[in-house]
Amino acid sequence: MRPMSKDREAAARAAALRAQLHHHAWRYYVHDAPEIPDAEYDRLFRELQALEAAHPGLRTPDSPTQRVLGSVLEGLAPVRHALPMLSIQTETDTGPGGAEAFDTRVRRELELAADAPPVEYAAELKFDGLAISLRYEAGVLVLAATRGDGETGEDVTHNIRTIGQIPLRLQGRAPKLLEVRGEVYMRRDAFRRLNEQQRARGARTFVNPRNTAAGAVRQLDPAVTAARPLSFFAYGVGELGGWTPPPTHSALLDALAAHGLPVCAERSVVHGWAGLMHFHDDVAARRDALPFDIDGVVYKVNVLELQQRLGFKTREPRWAVAHKFPAEEEATLLAGIELQVGRTGKLTPVARLEPVFVGGTTVSNATLHNLFELRRKGVRVGDRVIVRRAGDVIPEIVGRMPGARAHYVPNFRMPRACPVCGSAVVRERGSVEHRCSGGLYCAAQRKQALLHYAGRRAMDIEGLGDKLVDQLVDGGLVRTLPDLYGLDAAQLAALERMGERSAANLLAALEHSKHTTLARLLYALGIRHVGEATARDLARRFRRLDAIMNAGVEQLLEVPDVGPVVAQSIRTFFAQPHNREVLERLRACGVAFDEADAAAPAAPAPLAGRTFVLTGTLPGLARDEAKALIEAAGGKVAGSVSKKTDYVVAGGEPGSKLAKAHELGIAVLDEAGLRALLAP
Repeated sequence: MRPMSKDREAAARAAALRAQLHHHAWRYYVHDAPEIPDAEYDRLFRELQALEAAHPGLRTPDSPTQRVLGSVLEGLAPVRHALPMLSIQTETDTGPGGAEAFDTRVRRELELAADAPPVEYAAELKFDGLAISLRYEAGVLVLAATRGDGETGEDVTHNIRTIGQIPLRLQGRAPKLLEVRGEVYMRRDAFRRLNEQQRARGARTFVNPRNTAAGAVRQLDPAVTAARPLSFFAYGVGELGGWTPPPTHSALLDALAAHGLPVCAERSVVHGWAGLMHFHDDVAARRDALPFDIDGVVYKVNVLELQQRLGFKTREPRWAVAHKFPAEEEATLLAGIELQVGRTGKLTPVARLEPVFVGGTTVSNATLHNLFELRRKGVRVGDRVIVRRAGDVIPEIVGRMPGARAHYVPNFRMPRACPVCGSAVVRERGSVEHRCSGGLYCAAQRKQALLHYAGRRAMDIEGLGDKLVDQLVDGGLVRTLPDLYGLDAAQLAALERMGERSAANLLAALEHSKHTTLARLLYALGIRHVGEATARDLARRFRRLDAIMNAGVEQLLEVPDVGPVVAQSIRTFFAQPHNREVLERLRACGVAFDEADAAAPAAPAPLAGRTFVLTGTLPGLARDEAKALIEAAGGKVAGSVSKKTDYVVAGGEPGSKLAKAHELGIAVLDEAGLRALLAP
């Protein structure tokens, strides 16, 4: 077989690259479901650019290098742009060379002498969202369209109207025609909340803010878009009528802001390539602190007359460039999956990765959130996977690279026993989370258990805070709760920032905590779903700890506000032999919860069956004190006013709860009125 010539080899490679880029652009733009990370797409694009530069005859009209990619979705009406929405060239050199290369090209095109003053530039952020055109006629929004292929986009007016940041009418004296161009995006915090809501419902989570925003804008049903927390920034203009724009791009953005359009404040006017690079470095240093994703910065010649002189080349303007940062998505090997047990007992599968540089740092671990998320993404050990790290977000696996597996790999399964302590692993009905039921016994939950046990509303051990708990656990002095009562003054005084006086105070607080109530002890144990109110209800119903420990689910369900989930959680906790052992050891240490008083006839409950809401500042009672008095008298304290509320107790500066009470006709008490109800 005759070997291929270099020209034929280049032609074959260019054809293959065009096919790949078209496919991936279709997946990215049309379906918002990319198969490869952005960095991989950029590498393929640059390879095709280099081939076409070396062999100009390979450049075809349908090459991705010759036009902006994208397609009109079926179901959305096409919109022809009066002025094309072109993309801009990308400088992938993230160092000074990228800024210097752009400045050199601009100076050459403008035929500036070597000693001419530096060029003035407008430097902005490169948002990671979806480009949108907003057409305002006589100040009223009449059309919103996506970029599409640059010549023809999609009419998404019905969806854009749901974005609160985008004005339906411009402020001030509006031009006859103003086409605003900008970016629809999703903030990081909004994206995290959206995915948390999805996980709580057991629904699929979204890949990243950019794809989520793009998918929301291109929905046929505006109700779907309205449910997604989208934002917008304006960054330029298209067609104009009846308006002469200011002489510079920076002043143009100021004018758009004056019309009520959101314009990003993270922008500067700089001079020469040194000014560009200073802006690039400054933004890169603060990138993680920004509330939204960016993948670089944008430089534009600031003077509009100079922009006109520079003009355009085939695919992009000569007067603008994007200077990128390190990619936030990369591909790597999933070498293994391990389990991490959190402070509250939640089991999280963690991917062990072949180290990869992404988002400005080397990543070797990434969260997989939970078993259901892992299954949805379809990743298994040995797969090539896409890793994303944006800002301060914990690195996560987005999905697997396409392609058949070399051999069969079984699905990851959650263990029946905790990998740290061997306790049973449980998952509540309807929940996506698996948890260790070890609680007090599990080393992974040890610090959290100690802090909760020592809390003011639990055993109230003053002086036992985060830093001291860290020292006690890390130094091996405390492994379980009863170990607290075996500490001596010498051990404590030897710890950092303790000393003899602090040690004596802590020992006194520990001794005082031994004399508590059954309700406080139950709450202090940290049983999942057992808060203060439930602990009090359990203590009133059973009166003795042994009775609660031995109660079946049916008996527990007889307690007010205890449903099947809470009852099963209590039963699971006391079914663990090591939890019972902890309680026996606490008893042996002298911890007594006044069972004699608990077994005595119940005190009068004048507020039994009544629901209260507290609002404002009471003159003689702190909020916690008032709540404790109401609950001790058999009442219930709720957080919001509803038709089920019996009384609203109002102090100074009561807020909206008081207005709601008046609206519903609910009785309002002051502190004196509350004390009168509490009187025997």
